Amino acid sequence: MSTSSAIPVKIGKADSNPTLYRILFAISLVHLFNDSIQSVIPAIFPILKESMGLSYTQLGLVGFSLSFTASIMQPVVGLYSDKRPSPWLLPVGMVSTLLGMLSLAFAGNYELVLLSIVLVGIGSAVFHPEASRVAHMASGSKRGLAQSIYQVGGNAGQALAPIMTALIFVPLGQRGAIWFTLVAGSAVFIQIFVAKWYRNYLQTHPNAKKAAKSVVMTKERKKQITTAIILLIFLVFARSWYGASISNYYVFYINKIFSISIQNAQYYIFCFLAAGAVGTFLGGPISDRIGRRNTIFFSMLGAAPFALMLPYANQFWTLILLLIIGLINLSSFSVTVVYAQELIPGKIGTVTGLITGLAFGLGALGALALGSLIDRFDVATVMHWCSFLPIIGLFTIFLPNDAKLKS
Repeated sequence: MSTSSAIPVKIGKADSNPTLYRILFAISLVHLFNDSIQSVIPAIFPILKESMGLSYTQLGLVGFSLSFTASIMQPVVGLYSDKRPSPWLLPVGMVSTLLGMLSLAFAGNYELVLLSIVLVGIGSAVFHPEASRVAHMASGSKRGLAQSIYQVGGNAGQALAPIMTALIFVPLGQRGAIWFTLVAGSAVFIQIFVAKWYRNYLQTHPNAKKAAKSVVMTKERKKQITTAIILLIFLVFARSWYGASISNYYVFYINKIFSISIQNAQYYIFCFLAAGAVGTFLGGPISDRIGRRNTIFFSMLGAAPFALMLPYANQFWTLILLLIIGLINLSSFSVTVVYAQELIPGKIGTVTGLITGLAFGLGALGALALGSLIDRFDVATVMHWCSFLPIIGLFTIFLPNDAKLKS
């Protein structure tokens, strides 16, 4: 690789510091709290639909407001914190989430529901880039494992949402949201503990903001990075839209096709998301061994045949296929973040905000678009169409392999 016109950029060697599991588990627990709160929003769609008489398009707009707020702000927060790491953002973000759930519990009209959702979205946007930075700082040399520990909390929180909906929102209705202010309050106290460690880390590692740099940035390298980021966005698009189809609207599909009550249908979504949490945890350490790109390829394309089978399955096999698809498809959730961080070293917050923000944002567009399509056609037809989305994983072969990332 020619270096004649290169701009030297520092690169990070593997961190020789130990992996700090207490910090990783603390931030993972908050991730569980944050994402369980965030995920009850689409999980309570049936309650909002019935209590307020909302259309599928209006429900899609609720999901869009949540995810779009989070996606737009995440890269902005990440860019700011890359320049000025801010431990205080961690508890402040959870305070916004707490206020959002308090408002949602007493929202008497559709507009106030949307405002409440935006507050939850802001809290999520502030949390994710800084929490991922904390996971990176505490990772030592086990970046894949550390990111998995952090991300599995989020996926576990998403998996719990349907169960909490069945146990809390179905019997209590919209007012059940008041219980989640206790969850958010607990998260605020844990974030204060993590923020203190974060602040001490910055004081004892004065070069932390400059950490990890060290590739020669040639024109060829810039082109490679641009191509890889575009491909990652495309792959996140496929995974997010497919995930949105299952988590937002599959309860209505099951209710229609198998005549299962909305409450019992939530357990099917729980199985999909719980399997996804297991896949997320396994994906990181697997990628430490076999490579980031290989793990992403298996995750994206490996789920395709099972997704194609899902619309034709009976009630029993639907549950089995949802477990398999969730396990495989979400195994790359943390790996795509680590891949992007290694692709652009030194920009942890910006890159994390971009990739996870895109996951939320594209999921938001998916929720809105799919809701509109279901209104126009029907839920069964749209679920059939969505089964083809994982095939887009074929494009993973065009990503630079791990060796090129380190060259």
